[in-house]
Amino acid sequence: MFSHLPTPVLDPILSLSVAYRNDPRPDKVDLGIGVYKNSAGETPVMKAISQAQDIVVASQKTKSYVGLAGCEEFNQSMVELLLSGTSAMERVAAIQTPGASGALRMLGDLIKVAQPDTCVWLSNPSYVNHRPVMEAAGLKVKQYTYFSPQTKQVDTSRMLEELVHAGPNDVVLLHGCCHNPTGADIDFTTWQAITELAQKNGFVPFVDVAYQGFGDGLEQDVQGLRFMADNVEEMMITTSCSKNFGLYRERTGAAIVVGKSLQEVTNAKGRALTLARSTYTMPPDHGAALVKTILQSHELTGIWKQELSEMQQRLVSLRKSLCQEFQNTHNTSQFDFIENHKGMFTMLGFSQEQMAQLRETYGIYGVGDGRINIAGLTEKDMAYVADAIVKVC
Repeated sequence: MFSHLPTPVLDPILSLSVAYRNDPRPDKVDLGIGVYKNSAGETPVMKAISQAQDIVVASQKTKSYVGLAGCEEFNQSMVELLLSGTSAMERVAAIQTPGASGALRMLGDLIKVAQPDTCVWLSNPSYVNHRPVMEAAGLKVKQYTYFSPQTKQVDTSRMLEELVHAGPNDVVLLHGCCHNPTGADIDFTTWQAITELAQKNGFVPFVDVAYQGFGDGLEQDVQGLRFMADNVEEMMITTSCSKNFGLYRERTGAAIVVGKSLQEVTNAKGRALTLARSTYTMPPDHGAALVKTILQSHELTGIWKQELSEMQQRLVSLRKSLCQEFQNTHNTSQFDFIENHKGMFTMLGFSQEQMAQLRETYGIYGVGDGRINIAGLTEKDMAYVADAIVKVC
């Protein structure tokens, strides 16, 4: 049965973790996999999560099934976190999924059922899992220009010129904030322009929100999303609790559908539950129980927001410090763009060969396409990393 299967291609990001762990060099630096680390190089359990965990353990009396949709209180909490104050709150449905990747696949499958000939437009570049998930769902995929290798910022004019050609049989996938892998975000004016195109040409926006709170702040990071939800008839949203709640291993996410009416999204949710039944059946409960507990408690919500703000501010500080290291020690402004990027990631603009040299010569692990995880830096590594980057460029 299995003899004809080809040798698998290693995952370009997850395989880095294995190589990093096997590297004996004491000064190695992991800037590959997208996890947040504190100044000690640890990915901590947030205080709000620890306190919520105590509450859940003390109060939970059963491990019985939760249901196909997962925790409905969690679902409502995530909808409010993303869409509070918008007209979409009256015409939205959500289900809990195994992480945001599970949500991506769920909505990909739902698109295939609802409109089989749909083409999903992805930014170039985009999150490494976007294309394989959409293609696995049986959908066509097309790319639109997003990032300028010259300016290291969003190429807004080319992006909008290309999205003019997206029509009623198309879905346009956008990153809600903290674009992965580039760190370059569209501004509010561009959100308005894309919304206008969706209204005019009939394509459905699909917004992936994996880093809410890591860019400019919890509310600021969904300003564009909320404008769009207020002004289009239909859209889809995926969201993750991996980063902003630190629940990486708990696989906690949600798939959200906004429609023309409550009846339409209720129908869409019903079909999504049928799809869930035939795949994973029910999502894991623990992470959702923790998030629900936090967001239903004024005190825990306050603790969580403060912790999230501190994480966001640390990312801003790391970017600034790295740029200052380049400027002050190496007398170069070549990497000033890093300070303008948002969230965890930045694209250096390095080739595969340069990234291999960083890894092989200096033990600095980044993704082959030039992406590095700023959140993987620690203050003690700053000078070493800057020096290596300058020597390789």
